[in-house]
Amino acid sequence: MAAATDGSAIALAGERMQRSPAGAPTPVLDIVVPVYDEEATLAACVHRLRAHLLATFPYPFRITVADNASTDDTWRVATELVEQLPQVAAVHLPQKGRGRALKHVWAASDAPVLAYTDVDLSTDLDALWPLVAPLMSGHSDLAIGTRLSRSSRVVRGTLRETTSRGYNLILRAALGAGFSDAQCGFKAIRADVAAELLPLVEDPTWFFDTELLVLAERCELRIHEVPVDWWDDPDSRVDVVGTARDDLRGVWRMHRSFARGDLPVEDIRDRMGRLSPPDAGVGAQAIRFALVGAGTTLLHLGLFALLSTTVLGLDAQVANLVALLLATVVNTAANRRWTFGITDPKGALGHQVQGLAIFAGTWALTAGGLAALLAVLPHAPTALQTFVVGGCTVAATIGKFLVMRRWRSP
Repeated sequence: MAAATDGSAIALAGERMQRSPAGAPTPVLDIVVPVYDEEATLAACVHRLRAHLLATFPYPFRITVADNASTDDTWRVATELVEQLPQVAAVHLPQKGRGRALKHVWAASDAPVLAYTDVDLSTDLDALWPLVAPLMSGHSDLAIGTRLSRSSRVVRGTLRETTSRGYNLILRAALGAGFSDAQCGFKAIRADVAAELLPLVEDPTWFFDTELLVLAERCELRIHEVPVDWWDDPDSRVDVVGTARDDLRGVWRMHRSFARGDLPVEDIRDRMGRLSPPDAGVGAQAIRFALVGAGTTLLHLGLFALLSTTVLGLDAQVANLVALLLATVVNTAANRRWTFGITDPKGALGHQVQGLAIFAGTWALTAGGLAALLAVLPHAPTALQTFVVGGCTVAATIGKFLVMRRWRSP
């Protein structure tokens, strides 16, 4: 793979890199261990990882310690490991960021298969060979360890478990992600795939993994998932709240980029020989559609309450009609842009007209259903009337979703 063209990366490689001895065979696997202030744990990690690879991996390998701006003696420990162990290399980056470290090392590596693992080795190393084997055979393009498979065995706190599952649900809803676990620190990628994707990955920190995987999926690349055994590190220094905030910002940035067509996923798809995807993502679109509906329902109720106050003094029926019309306009615009990713202003007015027509149809359907019920049962109980109105609303909502999905068709 070609070395990175970033100026700081070139200076870094020339000034703060420790490589394995000259004449060593080109590695088949380059596994990176990104570290920050890990002087106490780094040596044990590298020795354990090297011993496992020597016992189970029958090809040349390299372990690259990527020290991203440590302030303790991590770099000294790393250079000592390079001197002691022939399969170990080390790189020192002047700035923090796991994503930055991985991007620099992977971009400069000469190995055909690239991987990384967290320094705490929370993931059982028995999953390493199943992780990289599909990439070596050409069966898959990327591989990830997943803690969310039914066959995974995971020991961690309730907060981390809830946060992880919630984050992956957000990825499914907002970006249509199909992979199960974005954040497990145990991943691998083919070098030719990394050469295509890394230039597009912007995040230098924890969102790096998610960005890489979402890009891979949009390019129709194959992601292999390996159930892992995983134990939570009680000494972990990850800022859960801060990381979650940054991840949500990253999700929003990627959604906007895909909606605007800023990312050349079609070009990568063509170069990698992948077919353009069929019209898919119905599940993710349905979730986004439901979220928009919930939000605009709250908007409708809030506007109704505001318009019908004694200050404005509108009649309740008038207030409801105005609030519902405004909420419908917002609903149509939000679904157009967020649910279905349409940013071209062309056709926006026509879509609004269709949205208002659907609104009128919904009202007519619910009113007609209620009228029909009362014609048959003039004294129908409130529960039955509510059931009929609810059923008509559901039918109208499904129709609205199907109509809106056709907006993306030429």
